[in-house]
Amino acid sequence: MKKIEKTNVMRILEQKKIEYKSYEYETTEAISGIEVAKVLGQDENQVFKTLVTIGNSKTNYVFMIPVHKELDLKKAAKAVGEKSIAMIKSKELLPLTGYIHGGCSPIGMKKQFRTTVDVSAENFDTIIFSGGKIGYQVEVSLEDLSKIVRFELLDIVVE
Repeated sequence: MKKIEKTNVMRILEQKKIEYKSYEYETTEAISGIEVAKVLGQDENQVFKTLVTIGNSKTNYVFMIPVHKELDLKKAAKAVGEKSIAMIKSKELLPLTGYIHGGCSPIGMKKQFRTTVDVSAENFDTIIFSGGKIGYQVEVSLEDLSKIVRFELLDIVVE
């Protein structure tokens, strides 16, 4: 059996003695979160993508939503008290977070940004999200995630 390569996210989880499950899938490029859920045989409501945005005030925010949903920019802006927010450009992601598109995790970013997780995460004992590298996912309980990342649970998706 091939040994799973440890990502920074996994090392941080282990350092904090947090239980997690890791998943690995073969891919050469970023694939959509829906495809990731399919490859892993997981419920797309339980698999979350990590989105990095910038507000009117030039502040960055992180939003985690189910992979098959779309971030409601109005709800998201309201959630963080901004007039408006926009997705950051792909090329800004790596210098800002240390992650590339398709491998962005809320854990282990260069800087801790205000994070909002869609309230639907409460429907599951655990949620699955990027392990910080394309091809890697981790599954963690919200309670355990809150030990590493401060976040709020709010309704932030397009209905």
